[in-house]
Amino acid sequence: MNFLRKMADAGFSHWLIRIPLMVVFFQQGMDKIPVTIEAAESWGLPYLVWWVVAYGELGAAIGILVGGVLNIDIMKSWMKTIGDILTRFSGITICCVMTGVIWIGQPESVWDVILYDNLHVMLYFGGLFFALRGNRT
Repeated sequence: MNFLRKMADAGFSHWLIRIPLMVVFFQQGMDKIPVTIEAAESWGLPYLVWWVVAYGELGAAIGILVGGVLNIDIMKSWMKTIGDILTRFSGITICCVMTGVIWIGQPESVWDVILYDNLHVMLYFGGLFFALRGNRT
């Protein structure tokens, strides 16, 4: 029991979730640039939705990164607050995008999503984690 109390707090561990989530969303957003009507139509989406998804993915990736950087100890408290809000907003954006991605797949049931759409479910819950916890990780 004494050993557990002496273990260092891994305060940096949120980066182990933050970085892969950021990389995946940044890569997916960059794949959609330049945003074109043809690309939107190939997915059966209106251009406006495709534009929001592309820039939402890029914005969420950048927001997750910047939100974490604004949480380091040398920052002033108002910057940490902005970082927390940015992290939460980026998490909400990730959840919205992933909901749309899962919805477009037209699964037959919730079980199809849970059992066979693992990547999107994990990305959804990664976003939900940051939406609910913010920088209090």
